[in-house]
Amino acid sequence: MAGMELRELRAFVVVAEEGGMSAAARRLHLSQPALSQTVGMLERRLGVKLLVRGSAGVRPTEAGMTLLAEARAVLARHDRALRTMAAYASGDGGVLRVGIPLEVPSDLLGPPLEQLAVAHPGTRVQARHLSTAAQLAALQAGELDVGLLRERPPGQEFDAMLVSRERLGVLLAADRAAELRGPDGIRLEELTGLEWVGFPRSGSPAWFGELTAILRSHGLDLGPAAPEGQELIAEVKLAAVSTGRGFALAPPQWPQPLPPAVAWSPLAGHPLVRRTWVVWPATSRRRDLADFIAGFPDPDGAR
Repeated sequence: MAGMELRELRAFVVVAEEGGMSAAARRLHLSQPALSQTVGMLERRLGVKLLVRGSAGVRPTEAGMTLLAEARAVLARHDRALRTMAAYASGDGGVLRVGIPLEVPSDLLGPPLEQLAVAHPGTRVQARHLSTAAQLAALQAGELDVGLLRERPPGQEFDAMLVSRERLGVLLAADRAAELRGPDGIRLEELTGLEWVGFPRSGSPAWFGELTAILRSHGLDLGPAAPEGQELIAEVKLAAVSTGRGFALAPPQWPQPLPPAVAWSPLAGHPLVRRTWVVWPATSRRRDLADFIAGFPDPDGAR
């Protein structure tokens, strides 16, 4: 009994339903001799006669009728299990957990979300706003399926694809911006003496290091670092800039309306470029995740 195979049970059920070997063989896309051998092997394995063969075809014996009911139940459970596991593999009916930084281009997530909705309507997206470091920790812990990070993780644990390249400008008090702005924007050197309203190093160590190195190379004194573990939300950043004593960096597509006291200006020569990678576990085989990632636009064509 323990040695029964699903293919043998399925062959027996089809023969019983069709009432003949020829019709069952056509339905199963098998040769009639191969089908007869499979059913015979099942009878020998069980030690009972399952089918009575006659000139009019075949019909189940009493033992065959009992097995027919059990086999149908086993095959139904098997097929249901396969459908359930396929849902997990494709993501249909599941949850795709996505990490998102506080500032993300407004047009970045639209195409991948639309593609996901069309290809996998059963997948629900659960988004969390997290720093790069927090997203990486969540990916390693299995708490996120995919993240949008400001730096590309080293090693082979994750796959990554560049999806955004933003030329950062500067947020200043409106009167100060009017004073410093030239025909090509504001030169970084002109911000000397102002305090940078930035993010803590722990949020994205590699991006923080790259950014501060460029600022210092242009003679800027960055002042005290932002408190560790504290991400600056837009309202706090704008309030700090509006005093006229500081500046903040921001892309052209700033997600919040600017108050009259604050103005955005490009930086002359575009010395600061913020990159965003979509990052996911290298071992993932989820089809919904693959379609979500494929939906991101080409960063060179977008920005």
